[in-house]
Amino acid sequence: MKIEAWPMHGPLNSENIFAKFLKSMQATGDDVHVNKETNSDVAVIWSVLWQGRMRNYKQIWERYRQANKPVIVLEVGGLRRNESFKIAINGVNRKADFADQDVDDTRWPLFKHTFKPWKQTGDNIIILGQHHASEQWNGMPSMNVWFEQQINEIRKHTTRPIQIRSHPRNPMGFDFAKYKHVSLAPPVMDRNTIDDTNFKDTLKDAWAVINHSSNPAMEAVINGIPVFVSADSLCYDVGNHSLTQINNPKMPDRQEWANKLSYTEWFEDEIEKGLPWRRIKDRIIKKYL
Repeated sequence: MKIEAWPMHGPLNSENIFAKFLKSMQATGDDVHVNKETNSDVAVIWSVLWQGRMRNYKQIWERYRQANKPVIVLEVGGLRRNESFKIAINGVNRKADFADQDVDDTRWPLFKHTFKPWKQTGDNIIILGQHHASEQWNGMPSMNVWFEQQINEIRKHTTRPIQIRSHPRNPMGFDFAKYKHVSLAPPVMDRNTIDDTNFKDTLKDAWAVINHSSNPAMEAVINGIPVFVSADSLCYDVGNHSLTQINNPKMPDRQEWANKLSYTEWFEDEIEKGLPWRRIKDRIIKKYL
């Protein structure tokens, strides 16, 4: 397989993982071209957030997707952030192909999560924003418009207090003062990792979480908070899909979902051994070539 890989545009925290993934591809005898534009079978990039150094990935993404060729996307994971990493074909959310057609229950314990019972108390409905420069937000309205749409729909069904929480790297100037019982709950950001550090505290008083397709919905589900998500979310199978159910959200069994989710992220030693690449490569050969 001929592969065009671009570690040079990745953030600093991508270097080690990208290098190990490249090594695993080369170890299987694949023809890997690093930081060089070629007419390859597949491209490899880091993230679909078109910002900073990573904005250079957008033209690579578009060049391959317009040619109907697959793009492997590496990204920081959401199950064990900065310890596990997403590896998928054509994205990072439910629209992506994680080569997860064959899964079992052996990997979920590696992430050391224990499901908290579904919570049937709590006051606040948390609306989680995302980064508007991400491919995950492609085709969506502006973040402020989306926030307003969610508030207006929620208010048709409940008077529960609402908290607006922006993405830690995408603060929005949302005018919440015109709404009753709506407040901002800004994330606290770790300046070293640029990660959100107080989301768990926000969940303590949460009744439900509203999210389009990003990682925090997974954390909410694991902590027993019902989520309302789009079909693009990796939480879709255990989530709610209509805000008409905001006062009586479904709370399904989560184990089958967790087993499948565990095959969307991989630890550093697994990447180095080539475990995710073997699955991804087999999937590409069977479906995309």
